[in-house]
Parts: sequence; structure tokens; C-alpha cells
Amino acid sequence: MTFNTGTAPQALSQPLSTPPTQVRGLALFLDMDGVLAGFAPTPDLVMPDPRRTAVLRRLGPLLDGRLAIISGRTLSEIDRITEAASPAASGVHGLEIRTRQGDVRTRPAAPAIRAAVAAFQTFADAHPGAIVEDKGVATGLHFRQAPDAAAAAERLARDLAAETGLVLQPGHMIFELKTPGTDKGTALTALMAEPPFKGGVPVMFGDDLTDEHAFRAAEALGGFGVLVGPMRETAARYRLDGVPQVLDWLDAVAATLGQEVEA
Repeated sequence: MTFNTGTAPQALSQPLSTPPTQVRGLALFLDMDGVLAGFAPTPDLVMPDPRRTAVLRRLGPLLDGRLAIISGRTLSEIDRITEAASPAASGVHGLEIRTRQGDVRTRPAAPAIRAAVAAFQTFADAHPGAIVEDKGVATGLHFRQAPDAAAAAERLARDLAAETGLVLQPGHMIFELKTPGTDKGTALTALMAEPPFKGGVPVMFGDDLTDEHAFRAAEALGGFGVLVGPMRETAARYRLDGVPQVLDWLDAVAATLGQEVEA
């Protein structure tokens, strides 16, 4: 399956180094699933984690508030999993944005979303283990527990996208259809135009193809992307192996910034 992000990807064989922990003016943007949290059989089984919550709460003030979660999950799910550790956030691939000051902007849902939810539900009813996620402005068909249904799920999602004009976003064992007009790159760009992010150096951590838009946006604004997970074609400049390594990196940044404050 191919997914055109419009990036100028790194070659698959090109290794990526570990990101630096010292970035002056760092503005940190973090995806949720696959970056801050591991995957679970169903989305609702991803739970808060004391270590993750602690490091996010420590980093926010040390970065003068330049910390945000950018995820395909809704804002309410982001807050549930992180225990509201990040005031600034974007949910549903940029369709929901909450500034550091708490202002929330949500795009109106495309009318076709309701038909897509119904079609996905009919599919899930016929394929035990498949799960439909209704996000209001988008819907996802999860098949992690129904891997044999992957090809059929993809056909359905692509057909619905062609018929309705909804945007298809493949992810880890999910096909998502969303209201057009935003992506994680537009979310990062929008947040970077707001205080306290404005003037910072954006660094985006992401793991899947939907994060490529944000990697490109970070580069365009003078920062860079960090791919989390196995090496693949990517616009990211650096890479980490997985969630534990991301949390280690965040701890290292917090320690470095903490020392600077004490100095």
C-alpha cells in the first residue's frame, strides 16, 4: 500500500542518528500512539502512565509552555491518556486544536462522516474483531484484532473516500476517513503561529505515515522530524527505536533544561 505525503523521503537504507537533546528554543510536538504510548488491542486500553505524565508535566514549564501533543486521537482521549499534562494539543489530525491558553477550534464535520461511520459499522458487524471509532469529525476502522480483514477493510475505505470526498488516512492497523482540510502538518504550523511556540524551533516526533506532513512542516519552520520505530522512507532527520527510547530522550531533555535553570 502506498500513501503519498508529498515528502522528499530519505532513502530506506540511510541510517538516521539519535536526535540531539540540546536544541535552543525547542518547541516540542509529540504524537501519541507509537510515540508516547505503545499500541494496545483496542484504543481504549491505552492507559495513563506515571512516567509519561511526570515527564510531560516537568517539560512544559521548562520549555516555557512550548510542548504540544499532535495526534489522530480526539482531544478528550489525549487528555485521558496524558492526564491533561499538555495544555496545548491537536486532535483528529488537525481538525481539533487547543492553544496553550485553552482556546479550542474544531472544524465542522463533513456530512459524509455519518455515512462512513455506518458503512464501517456494517463491515465490523460482519468481521468479528474489527472496531469502529467515531470521532465526530472522522471515523476509524480498526482491524488489529481482525488482521485477515485488512484487504477488505482497505477496499471499503478507499471506495468510501472516492465516493464521498473524505480523506483516507491509513495508520497502524486502521483505516481512517476524515473531514478534509487539515493534517498534522497544518496543526503544527497553526500552533507555531501562536504564543508561546512562535519563534521556537519545532521538533516533531511521529511514527506513521500521517506524521510525515508534520515532519515536513517542522523542517519548513527551521526544525526537524524524529521518526519513532523501524527505519522506512521518511522526511524525518533523526530516529528513535520506540516508546521507551522516546521517554528516555524526554527525560534527558528535562534533565538538561533543569540544570540550565539551576545554573
